[in-house]
Amino acid sequence: MSDQIISQEGYNKLKEELECISTVKRKEIANRIQLAKDMGDLSENAEYSEAKDAQAFNEGRIIELKQALKNVTIVKNGQNGGQVAMGSKVKVKVNGEEREYTIVSFNEADPGNGKISNESPLGQAFLDKKSGDNVSVDTPKGTTEYKIISVS
Repeated sequence: MSDQIISQEGYNKLKEELECISTVKRKEIANRIQLAKDMGDLSENAEYSEAKDAQAFNEGRIIELKQALKNVTIVKNGQNGGQVAMGSKVKVKVNGEEREYTIVSFNEADPGNGKISNESPLGQAFLDKKSGDNVSVDTPKGTTEYKIISVS
């Protein structure tokens, strides 16, 4: 697995989630399992089955997060000599209207709020571009043209 680029903020969020699910959530699930065991017959105990499923999901997520944290490269946010980089705010003109995007890591992406992943087609197209550049992005609806107005 190759390293993925991530911001310090994104890395911190992953670490916080791992800490929470490794301690607090793990203990909550263990308590649910114990309470369900105390109810008696486990063969027809829905609470026990649900708690065991939650435990399996939680343990899977812990493994996933540990693996993700091992395979990331943390980059500093911000400008790269006036070029679009991780953390850059990019103001563009597309189809006659202005939009603003922030380039973020894979785990911080929130397209509805203008946060696009550096790994997305749009994020990849913007990386290393600067104000005044025209960018063509292939989308399922066809090619869309963007003009970069500013990078901050």
